[in-house]
Formats: sequence, structure tokens, C-alpha cells
Amino acid sequence: MDHILTFLSGGFLQLSWWQVVLVTLVITHITIVGVTVFLHRSQTHRGLDLHPAVMHFFRFWLWLTTGMVTKEWVAIHRKHHAHVEREGDPHSPMVFGIGKVFFRGAELYRQEANIPDTLKRFGHGTPDDWIERNLYTRHSLMGILIMLGIDLALFGVLGLTVWAVQMAWIPFWAAGVVNGLGHFVGYRNYASPDTSTNVFPWGIIIGGEELHNNHHAYGTSAKFSAKWYEFDIGWGYIKILSFFRLATVRRVAPKLKLEAPKSAVDASTLQGVITHRYEILNRYTDMLKKAASDELAKLKPSRKADSADCRWALLSNCKDWLTRSHDSLEPAQRAQLETVLAENQSLSTLVQMRLELTRLWESSSASSEQLLADLQAWCQRAQQSGIEGLEQFANRLRRYAA
Repeated sequence: MDHILTFLSGGFLQLSWWQVVLVTLVITHITIVGVTVFLHRSQTHRGLDLHPAVMHFFRFWLWLTTGMVTKEWVAIHRKHHAHVEREGDPHSPMVFGIGKVFFRGAELYRQEANIPDTLKRFGHGTPDDWIERNLYTRHSLMGILIMLGIDLALFGVLGLTVWAVQMAWIPFWAAGVVNGLGHFVGYRNYASPDTSTNVFPWGIIIGGEELHNNHHAYGTSAKFSAKWYEFDIGWGYIKILSFFRLATVRRVAPKLKLEAPKSAVDASTLQGVITHRYEILNRYTDMLKKAASDELAKLKPSRKADSADCRWALLSNCKDWLTRSHDSLEPAQRAQLETVLAENQSLSTLVQMRLELTRLWESSSASSEQLLADLQAWCQRAQQSGIEGLEQFANRLRRYAA
């Protein structure tokens, strides 16, 4: 009887509470690695190829610990990139609200997984062998029930808590934190056409997925870190697998290359500008925000109210709208912004030049020769604008290279 009670209380392993916590963190981290390396970077975006043995380990492990189907996960995430923050995005906080995505992200995932057209259009290229069709997909619930039995056998009644943590781990971190907070709070290295953010510069807990803005800027890159102070533990695992020839990296984000100052814009400059467009646009956004802050400082209200007070209040209210497209603003917001720009020639020029710059890489019909001519003309106008920050920006732009 005593043996039975001992087994029920501690299972086969008979670990102390802190050892159980440590083991739980290890096994949930392996699940995170499976999601970021296998599902996300390899299967969804094809940033790397994995050895068949590694692929099948992750398929089996994720079947046990999450019950997720590879085709469903891949299709839903590809659709997210295809319709990011627009109608059709399966889990955008801009569409559904941060509360629903953070707390009910797993529910949004299940709803989208039940749409056959999503799987058909976006789920191509995922495993479709016998075991996938007849076990992992058909009996996805079986895996997590087997995991429950394993946890109870290893840890006793405490195994139920371990299993509950395993089941909540991915829904919380991936569906809640990455899909929710990763489009709501944090910092941005790149002005990608969405609200993606880097939640933390150290991608450890979620395997590097914390660097979400970097990922949206270069979606097919197997490496998520971009700055010297950023750390992507998922990339570390990929490098280890590559060393043992268990992984082959196919794509990484291009490194920024600045040539010596040139007197004229050439084809290499054009290619460099297009390649690093989100980094360039982020720099331009910072310059525009600084110009607005400088203008606010000039218009700072005095103790005695005057006409500058109204201009300061209006600009202060519109400052964050300067870098947004007019289509994303409400009619009242557009009207206020137009009033500000009509009264400030420098800001008006900066906003207009930003719009013209983005057209260089958004054009789908212009030839390379036309794009090069447009970039040359843009730099010339910027250097003749009389705006110091814009002139310096144009000088730097001429140094970009493919």
C-alpha cells in the first residue's frame, strides 16, 4: 500500500517540486523549439531544410505536446502574412482587438483551422505521408492524451499540473504573446507595412519569436535577430543542427551594406534601397518624428495664450499621424493633419517626400531604368530642399548597395 501511495504522489521519477518545475521548463522549451524551428522557419517560410529524422522528431513531439496539425498551423500563419492586419487575417489585434487575441487566440486558431479553403490555399508543401494522414492529423487528440498518461506515470498526481502547463504553453506564448503583444507593444527596427513589434530584444523564452518585427520585415529569413544586442536562441539551435549536417539554411536577411559616398545614384544603390526599404523607412520615420518634435519645441505655449498655442495643440495631436497613410486615418484626423501641413512647409515636404520614396519599391510596373531615374530625382530634390535632416538622409541613401 505504501508503494502505491508513493507512486501516486511522485510517479516513477520521485522528483522534488523544484526538479519537476525544471523538467517542465525543459520539455515546454523543446515544444517551443519545435514550433519556431520546424513549424515556423522551416515548414511555413522555407528558411531552412531539416534532416528527415529531425523533422519527424518535431512532428512526433508536437503531436504529443500540442495536438497541432502541421498543415493547419502552416496554413493559418501563411494567411496571416498574406492578409496581415486586414480583413482575412486570422488573428490580428488590429482586427479583433488585443483582448480577444491575447486571451482567446487559441479559439481564433481553431476557428480558422475549420475553414477548408484556408488549408487548401495556404497549406501546400507540408508533410502528407501515411503517418501524417492516418495518425498525426486523424488522431491529433490521441497524442495529448498519451502525453497525459506519460506525465502521470512519471510525476504522479503532479503530472496533471505538468500536463496542464504543457497544454497552455503554446496557446499563451504563441497565440497570446506573439500574435497579440507582437502587434501591439514593443520596438521596431523596420517600418514594415504592419504594426509588428519586437516584444523583447532577447528571444529566449519563445525561441526567438519575440523578435516579431524583424521577422515580418524579412519573412523567409531563418534568423530573426538583426541588431548586435538582439539574441535569437532559435538561430542558435539552427546553427548547432547545421554543424551536425542536420539542417541547411536557405535564406537569411541581407546584411546592410554602405559603400563610400558616391556622387550619383547607380543601379547598385537602387537595389540596396529596395532590399533595405524597411530599414530606410524606419530611419525616415525617426527623422520625421524628430522634425515634428523640434517644431513643437518652437511652438511651445507661453504663459500668455497666443495663436501659437492652437498650432502647438494641433501639431501635438497630429504628431503620430504624420507617418501613417491617409487611408488609415479617420476623416476628422485627415482634416486636422492637412491643416497642420498647410501651416508648416517643412513638415509638408517631409511627408510628401516620404510618400514618394515608398512608391519606388511599391511600383510593380515601372522598369529598372525608370525606378533608377525616380530615385536620382528624389535624392536631388531632397538635397535641394533646404531641410538639413532630409539632405543628410539623401547623402546616406546614396551609400546603400546590393
